[in-house]
Amino acid sequence: MPDKKDIDNKISPHQLDKTLGGKINVPVFQKNIKAGPEIPILANRILLGDRAALAQGITLIESKKSEDHSLAHQLIELCLPHTKSSVRIGISGSPGVGKSTFIESLGLQYIKEGRKLAVLAIDPSSSIAGGSILGDKTRMQRLSIEENAFIRPSPAGKTLGGVARNTREAIMLCEAAGYNTILIETVGVGQSEYIVESMTDLFVLLIQPGAGDELQGIKRGVVEMADLVIVNKADGDSLSLAKQAKLAYTQALHLFPPKESGALVKVLLCSSVEETGLEEIKEELARLEKHNLTSSFFNTKRSKQQLYWFEESLKNELLDRFFQHPLVKAKKIALEKDIIDNNKSPFSAAERLLKIFFKDIEA
Repeated sequence: MPDKKDIDNKISPHQLDKTLGGKINVPVFQKNIKAGPEIPILANRILLGDRAALAQGITLIESKKSEDHSLAHQLIELCLPHTKSSVRIGISGSPGVGKSTFIESLGLQYIKEGRKLAVLAIDPSSSIAGGSILGDKTRMQRLSIEENAFIRPSPAGKTLGGVARNTREAIMLCEAAGYNTILIETVGVGQSEYIVESMTDLFVLLIQPGAGDELQGIKRGVVEMADLVIVNKADGDSLSLAKQAKLAYTQALHLFPPKESGALVKVLLCSSVEETGLEEIKEELARLEKHNLTSSFFNTKRSKQQLYWFEESLKNELLDRFFQHPLVKAKKIALEKDIIDNNKSPFSAAERLLKIFFKDIEA
């Protein structure tokens, strides 16, 4: 970590430009910006590895305030050219499988290797307050005090599948801050796995023994996405059940079509509490990473992900502008009453709003 003087907000525009390799045209420093820290200064602190600044940056991109959107875009544009190579690993599994404990145990192993680790934990959201319910940072106490670890729990909100809408941008900021290993924990509610797979290099599925019919507990499509299946809680009285689950999944995976990457999907045992099986899991993840990097699959997958998130960004931006449009907001209230009173169908009401929106744009 740099000294505090290196990331002090009083750094001059000339020094900032020099620090970032002369690639950024720094505006005149403004001391009183109501919307938050001055963006180039914040970007500089993130690039220097300041964890507090990284947290501020992610808070900014998660903000729902319209005035913060342009600032968030500025921050992303400043950090994007400086993103460093990292391995992105998605961790999923049904609630109660022990994802947080597993991530902490694996994360501590990575820290011992000298890696910089970022954990983006997508928590279920409170339907009342909208914030995170579980608070993964409080459940990873040993990992959270490590200097080279950054843990960020984010509320899933109303995003389809329970993945935070801005997780993709958060990954970019973490990479710009120098984190070379990024773990993304999902809520484990079903659809989230498909979205996480679209932003990660490797997808790890955790299952637990003794939870009923092993192969019926998780959708086949989720298992097909997995690059590695881990039977967690393989300890004590559950060890025998864990071995049975491993055998069942190993046999089932032979019936699935080959992975696009050509890599073999293994099923491994692990006890996050006793920290057994972690070394084998690390070796397997390293093998999969090397396999993908030495083939054309890695670059092809990253390119597809970029285009996917380009389209998603277009959809999100269009929806935001549509619902914030003053004429749409005004008419929407009246149309909702017509729908409730059965004076207009939901389809025709939606069509009416779209006509209002596009007519105003064309004008």
